[in-house]
Amino acid sequence: MNKSTDARAMAVMALGEVLDHGRSLAETEAFDKLSEPRDQGFARHLSYGVLRWYSALEWLSQQLLERALKRKDRDIQRLLLIGLFQAWKDDTAAHAAVHATAETARRLRKPWAVGLLNAVLRRFFREREMLLEGLSTSAAHLAHPDWLLRYLQADWPEQWPAIVAANNRQAPLQLRVNLSRTSREAALQQLASAGIEASASEVCVSGIELASALPVERVPGFTEGLFSVQDYAAQLAAPLLDARSGHRVLDACAAPGGKTGHLLEHTPGIELTALDLSAQRLRRVAENLQRLGLRAELKAADAAQTEQWWDGQPFDRILLDAPCSATGVIRRHPEIKWLRDQKQVDALLPTQQRLLTALWPLLRPGGILVYATCSVLRRENNQQIQAFLEKHSDARYCEPAIPGLLAAPGRQLLPGAVNSDGFYYALLHRHSDS
Repeated sequence: MNKSTDARAMAVMALGEVLDHGRSLAETEAFDKLSEPRDQGFARHLSYGVLRWYSALEWLSQQLLERALKRKDRDIQRLLLIGLFQAWKDDTAAHAAVHATAETARRLRKPWAVGLLNAVLRRFFREREMLLEGLSTSAAHLAHPDWLLRYLQADWPEQWPAIVAANNRQAPLQLRVNLSRTSREAALQQLASAGIEASASEVCVSGIELASALPVERVPGFTEGLFSVQDYAAQLAAPLLDARSGHRVLDACAAPGGKTGHLLEHTPGIELTALDLSAQRLRRVAENLQRLGLRAELKAADAAQTEQWWDGQPFDRILLDAPCSATGVIRRHPEIKWLRDQKQVDALLPTQQRLLTALWPLLRPGGILVYATCSVLRRENNQQIQAFLEKHSDARYCEPAIPGLLAAPGRQLLPGAVNSDGFYYALLHRHSDS
């Protein structure tokens, strides 16, 4: 069996893990079954592409199939979506898309589907213009679930089309330069010497973007801790917290540790405690810190259950990167659109408020708390901060000096607007005389 069908078969498996079992693409083990990095990359490309355009591809398949496939054949349905994605969005040559997709059915031990896939995909190429015109008049062409579209349209009546368009584009590979060990200029020169084209961010002083994505392990200096993968928006957290050497700093909900590492790089000499509810996810924080040559006190605990982990000494700075819907990072994780629903978002709201309320007393008078989410939904962002301010007279809101839209209170970066993911930040000072 050729490599092309192997990669397609593993993409089908990855889609099954996401859609049937609720796993993220980052968690799937399907890609690891391919021995060649090139095949792994191709399988990822197909999986991400299908999930990015899932509802649109499903609409197309419904127009092309005479009757829906049975549930036990959902692997063939997903294989069809892969073929349609290539034919539509990849502009793959007709013969290659049809033949390779159909032959993968044999790899899935369903040879009866070879003829079906051949016929359906050939029909797409024959009727492409008419089908795509019909798709353009359906809400399916937006490739977002109805509940999320309603939220986006209500929260961002002018910006929602741009948000949807940004979510449906593949995000670039952005890195954070470890400025405690090198300069951004030196890092760019190092990459250029290795034949890797990159450019500096205009949003954050530590950010660079690669012109073409590649496995991060192949970035010179990554293994040695000179670089970390981090979107520009997430790189704004550490400077915004404005910690000083000697400060006690809490990084609540720290995993996977990107902001933890940045805090230590940005302000050497801080006393940092990093919490996360999951001990398994906390191991990723430890691995990241080890690669960077940094140290912090790591604790697996519910940040809101302060009696279980707090030593009674107040913190000078607290970063609350709250659990959220992650609707701001869909361009990097398109499966979020299909794994989240309105009930899940509603369930997050009390958790966010509980964390804010529990952590606030741990902040030293005169200290700073930064509330952050990778969400674009107002109910998780400025509405949460407004509700908190109404209940806490010792909290003073300060306007964050960062890009983005004024969210009153807070600043909202929308996906793609400043070449970053969607992120929300609010900066709270505790009155020194409280």
